[in-house]
Amino acid sequence: MPTNNTYKLETKRKNLYLRIAKGHFATGRSHINYYIDITTQKSRLSEAKAVAQELLSYYNASTAIDAILCLDGTEVIGTCLAEELTKNHFLNINAHQTIYVVTPEHTANSQLLFRDNIAPMIKGKHVLILAASVVTGYTANAAIEAVKYYGGMTVGIASIFATVDECNGYKVRSAFNPTDLPDYATYSSNDCPLCKKGIKIDALVNTFGFSKL
Repeated sequence: MPTNNTYKLETKRKNLYLRIAKGHFATGRSHINYYIDITTQKSRLSEAKAVAQELLSYYNASTAIDAILCLDGTEVIGTCLAEELTKNHFLNINAHQTIYVVTPEHTANSQLLFRDNIAPMIKGKHVLILAASVVTGYTANAAIEAVKYYGGMTVGIASIFATVDECNGYKVRSAFNPTDLPDYATYSSNDCPLCKKGIKIDALVNTFGFSKL
């Protein structure tokens, strides 16, 4: 973790928690006062299953999900969620059917791209967008636009952590939200109060991790 000021947010669900560090961090589009380390949720099966089970409660018999579009390296969570949604005891209208778990490519302009062999898994499908976090909404909006462009229908957005309830008119469901981190804040890089106070940036962060400065 990028600083010594780190701790774990635990929940009543086994293996569901966040590892966080408080400080001054820079992302590609903003500055934030917490770094949320979601590495193990994306790569450790027990934690990915715990996130999937937490998100599962939001999607019931009224939500058709044919495909899960995984952003930010959330394929393991997406696979666990798809498995839960297709279990016989879960009353999803896709029960006994399969669910595609797909991930996009990114162009040099940060647009989302699906190759010809993947595009049919989006076209005409009800697509749940799964992200590591939804804070600025930039990545989620790009995914919504891509799903529409390729002929799919977005049915919702799920994430490990989110600071918004909706994005572009779609509900955002998350395992963790600002009630878990009430002093979480994000700032424009041009108007960051931490920078104005002369507080140095601890690390550059993105969905892959952090790089200390």
